[in-house]
Amino acid sequence: MKKNTRFALAAFIILSLLLAACSNSGGKSGSDEQPPESGKGNGNASEQTGEKQPAKHTFTMLTETHPSWPFNKDWPIWSMIEGFTGATFDIQLPSGNLEDTLNLTISSGNMPDLMYMGNRVMANKYGQQGALANILDYVDVMPNFKKWMEQYPEITRAQLAADGKMYMFPNEGFGETNRMIWMYREDIFKKHGLEVPATYDDLYQVLKQLKELYPKSSPFSFRFGPNLEILRNLAAQYGTNQGYYMDGDMVKYGPTEESFRKLTEYLSLFYKDGLMPPDWLTVDTKKWQDLMSTDQSFITLDYIGRIDFFNSAMRKDNPDYTIAFMAPPIGMPGVKSQNEYTHVVDSGLTASANSKQLTEVMKMMDFFYSEEGRNMASWGEEGVTYTMQDGKKKFNSSFTELSELRKQTGLATNGTYTWIDYDAHLSLASEELQKTYELARQHDAVYRPKAELNEEELEINSTVGAAVEKYKNEQLTKFILGDKDLSQWDDYIDGLKKLGLQQILDIHQAAFERSAQVQLK
Repeated sequence: MKKNTRFALAAFIILSLLLAACSNSGGKSGSDEQPPESGKGNGNASEQTGEKQPAKHTFTMLTETHPSWPFNKDWPIWSMIEGFTGATFDIQLPSGNLEDTLNLTISSGNMPDLMYMGNRVMANKYGQQGALANILDYVDVMPNFKKWMEQYPEITRAQLAADGKMYMFPNEGFGETNRMIWMYREDIFKKHGLEVPATYDDLYQVLKQLKELYPKSSPFSFRFGPNLEILRNLAAQYGTNQGYYMDGDMVKYGPTEESFRKLTEYLSLFYKDGLMPPDWLTVDTKKWQDLMSTDQSFITLDYIGRIDFFNSAMRKDNPDYTIAFMAPPIGMPGVKSQNEYTHVVDSGLTASANSKQLTEVMKMMDFFYSEEGRNMASWGEEGVTYTMQDGKKKFNSSFTELSELRKQTGLATNGTYTWIDYDAHLSLASEELQKTYELARQHDAVYRPKAELNEEELEINSTVGAAVEKYKNEQLTKFILGDKDLSQWDDYIDGLKKLGLQQILDIHQAAFERSAQVQLK
């Protein structure tokens, strides 16, 4: 009996050692080893190093889905976030329109911990009604965010509501998709030996040359005629702004300035000489695309992504077709070649004021403002979504465009980022577009955020301010169309003053001064 017992004990020990050996080897040879599962490579590193693992929390979140990359609870991004922060999410999607769903959800008082909102105006409205938490109240538990605010003070202040509080987590980086630039038909210019214009005088001359070469063309076209939105882009070349802006410590109104009159004069000249479409006020996207793709227009302003949009499509039939970056022409002496600063994002996540996990929510969100969080939100996880090649990150070959990356991984979808490295997304673009970004970044105007108006100021702006804007658009349109002579410019300014322009300047001045007094913790 003792002999059998000793035999059984020895067999048990041998079996245990064999099982332990198999466990340590993972049951795989080195040649068969697979990349780590999403969220496991970096996320569980603390288990191996003995570091403290992040506490586990489940947060509710209302966000929206997208038809091109519909929400997927199994996206790798969720495992990545959990690996770094310990957070998992109970995702709620709107039954219809996001804004309507938010309104109903907030009205009910039964809000999720986090809510994605499409614009800052909405967040500030609900925040000042008491529905959203003031993020600045929690910076003591958000060291990464505190450091981030010091790095991006202008973007931080632009996020403040009229009461000096912050209700939406700021975004930085993704706004690069909204960058707008001047572009021209490089192939046409080369074909006819035309010089790229450096000033508005040069622009006028080259447009006339193009009109002579292509009599039926409208050499300069755009799709932002309604409400004179195109002036937002053009005003920067004259060192001014299409609306109210801060110059030093004083609020100014661009459309009253002499520089703006000179811009209006050029547009009137372009229109009179047939250098832009006769129906420029109503040209829509389809009409504009037709003009730019059929040798009817050769210089334009639009989103930077249009470089690939046109070149990829048009080269199938015309291999020489090339839309390229054009340095913004200088409007007047003393102003540099610059494009309006449009690359910002006003959407983002907000935190419910009645969440029972507010401190935990803020600690989790703080991760996204760290370099580690930025890398994850931009590239994902090494071995899962990207690899290192020659010291540089490179997305896996299965991701050939951003839409596929989003659809397969959840990266860059709403609710999964705040601060990103846009060069990650740019790595999936053509070399032409990558080069265009390099050039465009050399021609940025200064960022001029607008201060938020309080309820009383908004009421004044909705009446007096609306009347001023309506009159401004009507008069500038008449000047450009030639229905009113520019010698009447002073009369136009007098009209603005009579409608209450100074009152609107005063409320914007008060808003800027109020914002400047907020102490960012």
